[in-house]
Amino acid sequence: MPDAPQSYAHHTRWDPLFHFFVLPVTFLVTLGVIFHAIKDMFKYPGIDSIAHGIIHIVVVAALVVAVTKIRLNALKVQDRVIRLEERLRLATVLPENLRARIPELTQDQLVGLRFASDGELAGLVQRALNEKLSRDAIKKAIQNWRPDDARV
Repeated sequence: MPDAPQSYAHHTRWDPLFHFFVLPVTFLVTLGVIFHAIKDMFKYPGIDSIAHGIIHIVVVAALVVAVTKIRLNALKVQDRVIRLEERLRLATVLPENLRARIPELTQDQLVGLRFASDGELAGLVQRALNEKLSRDAIKKAIQNWRPDDARV
């Protein structure tokens, strides 16, 4: 459970193991491998040293790509689930005239709307559709924040 209630100013979620362990370790390993590969290429000139350094750099590049893809794929799945949840919620909360316009909302708009309370949802949906509000603009417009503590 977060220490402070969620709001626009305080809604970013940090995953300590990922953000403060996996990312820094990956960054440091990448720097170390590149540094040692370059140092060894100058210290021991030759095809073996160059090949060895290139192999290490390729392996660490694969690690960086894997860590990045793991995070991005989790966020993409999360956004898809939010899109589904919000469409279901909108179908039950919105008045009939706005219910027919739910398919016009973009995924980014649906993701931004997840923080809006039921009471202000219809007005924000109307604004999002009419003004083509971005995810960030929707979040800034929310008055009664509905926390989402189940994020990745």
